[in-house]
Amino acid sequence: MTAPTRGIREHAVETLFARSPAAQIAPYHFVCQGCGAHVQGDHLAQSCQFCASPLVADPSNDAQVPPEAVLPFSVTQALARESLAEWAKSRWFAPNSLKRVNEAERLKSTYLPHWTFDAATDSTYVGQRGEYYWVTETYTVQENGESVTKTRQVRKTHWYPAHGRVSRFFDDVLVNATTKLDPKKVTALEPWPLEKAQPYAHEYLAGHEALRYDVEPEQGLETAKQIMAGVIDQDCRRDIGGDEQRVTSVSTSYSDVTGKLMLLPVWAGAYLHGGKSWQIVVNGCTGEVQGERPYSAVKITIAVLVVLALLVLVVVYFLNSS
Repeated sequence: MTAPTRGIREHAVETLFARSPAAQIAPYHFVCQGCGAHVQGDHLAQSCQFCASPLVADPSNDAQVPPEAVLPFSVTQALARESLAEWAKSRWFAPNSLKRVNEAERLKSTYLPHWTFDAATDSTYVGQRGEYYWVTETYTVQENGESVTKTRQVRKTHWYPAHGRVSRFFDDVLVNATTKLDPKKVTALEPWPLEKAQPYAHEYLAGHEALRYDVEPEQGLETAKQIMAGVIDQDCRRDIGGDEQRVTSVSTSYSDVTGKLMLLPVWAGAYLHGGKSWQIVVNGCTGEVQGERPYSAVKITIAVLVVLALLVLVVVYFLNSS
């Protein structure tokens, strides 16, 4: 499709928090009867790609923040299935149901919602700078029944008070906006080529589905600030210098805080095994696979029996040869 002529806009967080009426980004809306995921698309769907439970029409019409940017798919379904097949083959003692998860009907192209936040930060800190020094210590050991005095160098640390100020501009701090997938699994799909993002247009959703966010922008901003805090802590430590650093307090002010809702592409699938639903997701830009896997009790039992049989053969061989 032809890329929109407008650029991607950053919105003041007050605008995000105020919310606009729900934007209709797709003609069909569904809600999963299992995990509760709300998905939208331009085609009728019957089962949830996240837990394989049935989907029904979604009657809710609550106000949502419309997407501002989208990262288009660059990994085709065929490539996603290849990545998934290789991943499945590398799982030891996996049931055969895992190897079938790359079937076309089980793998759906889905956009995951993410918040991105920009902010200028100014932080003052109080801490300590540690500088190493060495002292000579004597100690006694027993050698050949006699006491022998020896020396050794021991490292110690002098601590000095430190305080200062650091500033940084954060651009596109990425925050997962859905709880329908394991956050660790979503994080493990990173990095994303965000520089390839495009201004959102309905055409990007053609043939795909989009998961509606359930992490509100206020909560997303707090998570973003926690991410920023980790970076600011490292800035403070670099500013303190020395051999070791202690940061006892940091006070940060934020300005020019903006944000947007961005859709990121994944191929998602789910399969049932042992009465439980297992999720698999593939990064729609890089092909990175993250997923859950069960273990086959039958395959493990067979493997144990084979090992035991080999041990018996080895024992019998040595007994007969002795």
